[in-house]
Amino acid sequence: MEQFWDHLQNLTDAQAIIRKGGFYLLLIVIFAETGLFFGFFLPGDYLLVLAGILCAAGMVDVPIYTLVVSLVVAGVLGNYTGYWFGFRTGPVLFKRNESIFFKKRYVTMAEEFYAKYGGMALVLGRFFPIIRTFAPIFAGVVKVDIKKFTLYNFIGSITWVCTLTLTGFFLGRKYPEEIKFYLKYVVLGLILITSIPLIIAYLRKQLSKTDTTE
Repeated sequence: MEQFWDHLQNLTDAQAIIRKGGFYLLLIVIFAETGLFFGFFLPGDYLLVLAGILCAAGMVDVPIYTLVVSLVVAGVLGNYTGYWFGFRTGPVLFKRNESIFFKKRYVTMAEEFYAKYGGMALVLGRFFPIIRTFAPIFAGVVKVDIKKFTLYNFIGSITWVCTLTLTGFFLGRKYPEEIKFYLKYVVLGLILITSIPLIIAYLRKQLSKTDTTE
């Protein structure tokens, strides 16, 4: 278990981002994951929970209200950046050459999610890896009204940041000793939870392909 944890930390390094990088690196990571197409692999969800836990433990050198407000602003600005990128790029984005940082299927996933939930995709999508990165980009591609986008952008960022960061903060306050011992399991649980929607979406897509070929 310890070896797996060490390997996982090397891949995501969520705690190192906060402990070594500090408050400002945390904001940069959240900004990148919510608006830059190459930020989809960053550990957004459990990074927010860890930020709350470590803030409660005094390992983040800002008050919780400053932390939450700053993270909300970073999430809002990230989405605006993604929207601008999609708006300027347009449909050409679907013809972009694939690379390790860009996969066309991610844009397609965001497109399908947006088609299903409409503007609320910008709120709900915050809680789904990859979707939260590419949903604002796709909104820019289809040129969603900026006022409507702004409304969903703020609602989504506030809901996402407050839910996860404050959950971590109150867990850290209520179980200060226990949370240190169970922290690795909390992170592993969050990885599994945030991966479930992607696994389900992938399986559904594979099943639909199978039905089509038959």
